[in-house]
This record gives sequence, C-alpha cells and structure tokens, in this order.
Amino acid sequence: MNAVMSPAGPRRQIRELPDELVSQIAAGEVVERPASVVRELVDNALDAGAREIVVRLMAGGVRSILVEDDGAGIPANELPLALKRHATSKIASLDELENVSTMGFRGEALAAIAAVSELSIASRHADAPHAQRLDARSGELVPAARGVGTSVEVRELFFSTPARRKFLKTDATELAHCLEAVRRHALARPDVGFAVWHEGKLLAQWRRAPLEQRIRDALGEDFIAHSREVTAQPTGLRISGRIGLPDAARARADEQYVYVNGRHVRDRLISHGLRTAYADVLHGGRQPSYLLFIEIAPSRVDVNVHPTKIEVRFRDGREVHQAVRHAAEDALALPRADETRPALFEPTRPAVWSPLAEQAGLGLGVGISERRPAWPAPSSDSVDVLLHLDPAPEDAPSSPAAHGGDDWPLGRALAQLGGVYILAENRDGLVIIDMHAAHERVVYERLKAGLAGAHIDAQPLLIPAIFPATADEVATAEAQAETLARLGLDLTVLSSSVLALRSHPAALAGGDMVALARSVLAELARYDASHAIERAQHELLSSMACHGAVRANRRLSIEEMNALLRDMERTERADQCNHGRPTWRQLTLKELDQRFMRGR
Repeated sequence: MNAVMSPAGPRRQIRELPDELVSQIAAGEVVERPASVVRELVDNALDAGAREIVVRLMAGGVRSILVEDDGAGIPANELPLALKRHATSKIASLDELENVSTMGFRGEALAAIAAVSELSIASRHADAPHAQRLDARSGELVPAARGVGTSVEVRELFFSTPARRKFLKTDATELAHCLEAVRRHALARPDVGFAVWHEGKLLAQWRRAPLEQRIRDALGEDFIAHSREVTAQPTGLRISGRIGLPDAARARADEQYVYVNGRHVRDRLISHGLRTAYADVLHGGRQPSYLLFIEIAPSRVDVNVHPTKIEVRFRDGREVHQAVRHAAEDALALPRADETRPALFEPTRPAVWSPLAEQAGLGLGVGISERRPAWPAPSSDSVDVLLHLDPAPEDAPSSPAAHGGDDWPLGRALAQLGGVYILAENRDGLVIIDMHAAHERVVYERLKAGLAGAHIDAQPLLIPAIFPATADEVATAEAQAETLARLGLDLTVLSSSVLALRSHPAALAGGDMVALARSVLAELARYDASHAIERAQHELLSSMACHGAVRANRRLSIEEMNALLRDMERTERADQCNHGRPTWRQLTLKELDQRFMRGR
C-alpha cells in the first residue's frame, strides 16, 4: 500500500514574504518566456511615444534582450522609482484605471523582470544634457551616452530561478515567439517603425507605412490576396480589418489577430463570434485567418483582468459578440466572383426554387415553379428541384453569349464534364463548377432567407420533459427566461437541480430536445448569446438543400447551366457549399499557357 502523506505538517507562523520573493511570484504571472519581456518593453516604448523601436536578441532572448526606443525618456530622478512594484506614470486614480488608454498601467512589469534577470535601464529625457544608466541589482546610477529615449537591457533571464529556465524551449522556438510578439505590435501601429535583430543580424524590419502596406509587410501578399476587408460601425463600436476567405483557411489557428483599442487580446467571446460567422462556409476543422480591430470606449471594456493584459472583459459582451459576427458575415456573404465585376442587372426574384420547404411544413414562403424540367426526369429516389431562367428586363441581354461571357463573373457555360462539373469561360480563362455543390448552396441560402423572417413558433409538449440540471443551468434558465421564450423554449425551474422543458421550436420536432435545451443554456451562460436553435434549423435546411440540389450525372442544357451560374453570382456565400467545400475554381489563361508551354 502506498504511503499517504498528510498535507498538514507542523504549524508555521504567518509572516510577510520578502520583497524579492513577492517580486519573483509576480514575475511568474507576468514573465512566461523571453517573448513576454519583449511584449512588456515594447508596450512601454509605445506609451512613451516612440516612433522607432529596435529589439536586439541573443540566444532567442534567453541570454540578452535589448529594446531601444526614441520616446520621451525618463528623468534621472524617476529611474529608481520605475523599478519599484506598482509604480507607474500612466494612472493615478480609479477613474483613470476605468478609462485606460495606454498599453501598460499596472506598474509591475519592470520590477517583475528585474526579479528574474539582470536588468539595466539607460534613458535620456528631452530636458537632460545626457542619459543616465541604472543597474537594477546594485541600484547604481551613472552617466551614459545615448539620444533622447530609453534602452532597457535584460540579461540571463531566469538566472535566479533556474527551475523556470528549464521550461524554456529551444533558442529557435523562443526567437519565433519574440518575433511574433513584435509582429503583433507592428500590425496595430503602422505609424511606428520596428526592427528585430538576432545575434547581430537583421531578422525583420517593418518601416512606417499605411496600414495596408504594413499588413502586406507583416503577413505577406497572400494574406491580402486571400482576405476581404471588414468595416462596420454599430452603435458604440467601430470594427475594421480583414478576414480570410474560407478557401485560405489553415490547419492551425496561427494567423488570427484581434485588437481592442490597439491592444492585442485573446478573447473567447470574439473568437466565438467569428467562428459562428464561418459556421457553414468552413470545411472540417480548418481555422480561418483574420486581422480585426475593435474600437470601443475605454469605460466599456475592462483591461485589468489579467497580469499580462492579454484578456479583456466587455460591459456588454452580447453586443460585441453580435457586432463582430454580423460584420464578418456581411464580409463573407459577397460571392468572390462578384468582387470585381458586378452582374449586368439585379434579378427580380431568385431563379432557383424548392418545394422541399413546403413539404417540411416550415411555411418559409419559398415559391414553387410550375414548369417542367428541361432535363430527363430524376430517379424515383431523388427529389425534383426545378431550375429555370427568370425573364430578364427588356433592355438587358438575354444570355451571356451576347457578350462573349466577358461581363459575367462566372462566364458562359460551355459543357458538362463527367456528369459532375460545368465548364464555363470568362474573361480570365476557364471556370470549373461543381454543379451539385453550387446548386446546394443556392437552395440553402433561399431556405435560410425564408426562415430569417419567420417567427420561431413553439410547440408545447403533452408531457413535459423533466431532466436533472446543474446549478449553472438552473441559474441561466431563470436569468434568461425571456431569451429562451424567443427561441421557442419554455424551461421551468422545478428545484435547485431539476428543470422541466414544456415547449420547443416547432420546426425542430423529432430531435433530442433536452440535449438542444442544454446546448442553448451552455451558450447563454458562456457567451450571453445562443445560436444553437439557429444552428439546428440550418442543419435541417442544409440537409433539405443537399437532397434537393441537382444530382450528379444529371444532364443539363446550356441554358440551365447558365441559369445556375447567374444564380451563383447573386447568392451569398456561393463560393462554398453548405459543408464548406469549394463550389468553383478558376484556371486562368496564363496558367493554361504555362501548362502548355506557350511562349517558351
């Protein structure tokens, strides 16, 4: 039998911890690795009004970190105070703490870093004849030579806490984290120049430039080419930046940047809002890329929730969540084919109709065509969805062939390939369309549009579904009763651990309603907003659209193919099917020339 050690030993006297140990404990919260030091020092440089910041590293920042800036500098008599815990020039009252507009404000970074390294500061204020250098360990203050600004040197990180040093990774890994820390600042401050040196060699440099150029310099041309601009100004907020196209999604979440009032943050509420916007255009577990800037009144966001200042808390989280989600959805809604060449005329109504909605009894107001299909009748196990062309205005061209296909983003249909693909020609070259995936998206968006304007009707249960609930679920059911009712859910609290479901959304009859209710409660508790009902409805509509879309090996006429292309051009999110797979691909004339070695 293993010996059981008692947690209680001889009673020890309560006493104050030594200042050095207190600082080392604080350092454990603030300083995780060299990149943490770089982040804090660059924060201070930006707060000092620097226009140029240089970061010099040795051994990935473990042996040495030197951050130089041309900011306002620190007067000589304030240098010793700068190294004391909770000493800062950035706030002086609770009111200023609740309206923080600077990157730093806690006044503990330099003291924490000095507790686990050999630190020195050389700084010159604009009014001083020369700089002064302060050694943090000895407290010695001596004259130094440098221009106006500040240099902070950190040597032998974690030398006084060797156990912490063992947790550091290789120099290459730590260097990558340091570079990423500077990149995050560079993206938020294109008006400031940044340079990173390692072992005496220039590793990266971002010169002062307009924001788009800074994004191009920091994230590459591919990010610009495969992303879309986001701009929205809901009440009390301003959202801007770029979000990646679903086609450019990555295997890892390593290209996701969110800034709140210029501060890089990791916020689950914002991340969830963005993920929701990508819900039915992203395939599998792929991760979207995005660069998002959120501007909000400082009084409406609390940045003092974590020592590293990487987390924030919003006064109205639901408002921010919804604003981010809608801004991203609006940007993703435009089909990529329409970004540069709009369609020749606005359709008077959708060209694709489905009887499936009425078969399901959802009452979505989706029309049904009475025409006979021009292609052969489908097999008995498929659903007949009719595809036809709308009559165009008299002054509009009757077909893309009249313009050689040049004015249509997806061009004019040429033929079918393998019973699965449509081949079309546009001004750029060859377009290949997956006809089932494309039609599936068109039908799905029509069904969603009908559902969006419909009221969520509740269907009472003859026998209430009684189920055990956690304390959080009970509290959420009580606090969010009105929201739950709008979603078609009637949850009654029977006791501190039991809930009764008395009604559910009528359109979702037949599923596991208790599981759905629990999912809604979990989302309301975590994000103050629930999309579980909407997701469940969309899954139903997606299944209907998939079964109703034109099947493979279905022969289409040229007119029917062109009808589908025109519908794609005016359908939101037409670049991906309901499952996130692409619906079309472009093969340019230049690419074809290269494949056939023309001009060589």
